[in-house]
Amino acid sequence: MNYRHAYHAGNFADVLKHSVLFALIQALQAKETPFALIDTHAGSGCYALDSEEAGKTGEYRNGIARLLFPDLQPGQATNHPLPPLLRHWLDAILALPGNEHGLKLYPGSPLQAARAMRSTDSAHLCELHPDEAALLRELFHHDHRVHVHNRNGYEALKALLPPQEKRGLVLIDPPYEAQEAEYRLIEAALKTALQRWPTGIYAIWYPIKLRSQVQPFLRWLQRCGARRVLRAELLVHPDDSPLRLNGSGMVVLNAPWNLDQLLREPLRAMARLTSQEHAAEWRLDWLVREDEAASGATKPLPPPRRAR
Repeated sequence: MNYRHAYHAGNFADVLKHSVLFALIQALQAKETPFALIDTHAGSGCYALDSEEAGKTGEYRNGIARLLFPDLQPGQATNHPLPPLLRHWLDAILALPGNEHGLKLYPGSPLQAARAMRSTDSAHLCELHPDEAALLRELFHHDHRVHVHNRNGYEALKALLPPQEKRGLVLIDPPYEAQEAEYRLIEAALKTALQRWPTGIYAIWYPIKLRSQVQPFLRWLQRCGARRVLRAELLVHPDDSPLRLNGSGMVVLNAPWNLDQLLREPLRAMARLTSQEHAAEWRLDWLVREDEAASGATKPLPPPRRAR
């Protein structure tokens, strides 16, 4: 309840999370039938980068700003074009009202998703903190497609799944205030959710401090029963210190078939542009594929790749 994303909006973890979300929405829109988005930890929806909170950390400068202004980064070639997915995602952020004269606002997952959705799609946004939920309601008070729920997102999944549309995406993006215990909450929520809606897409964001903290969760995902599980990670520091956010990851259960192809070049570009004192590292691999899920087989997790 103490976490406020306003301090971290637009950082390198948001760059990974929201570019993957953008790719998933594009994949869902490949079919004309409507889809539903369920966001379990929605936040307030939009963040001012000139606010006191953002000013205290300045995290967006090593995240979204590095992609938007690569020519300002030492050693970056100005003639290196961004992959189309990243270019379209960045264009969507700059098209947000308030960003006409430069990057002033950073939209959270709810607003990015709502601006990308069609008129027939719907969104259910869960936020437990009353102040954040009130801001979320104000942001979407005119949008009939968006429904705000001031409640625990994990518990809400029991009521919201399966959605009326029968297709769509669940985004699980908690603040990890419970630290390692948060993974057990996610596992319990996913177990129930997959029973209620086995064909849904589930995207889970996770922080990386010590690699040992996240490994049990990744192993659980290999046995969770999902037909396909894709992992994408971006690390700007070595994953060996509990004192800072060294990287983050997104795992996508029942991932679209070509999602790895869509994300490979964007991840390579993100690593190149967000590198700090050391070259950033990235991973993109299938933790589970359909044939492996059927056999119950698991495989060793591969090492990361360095930016180049």
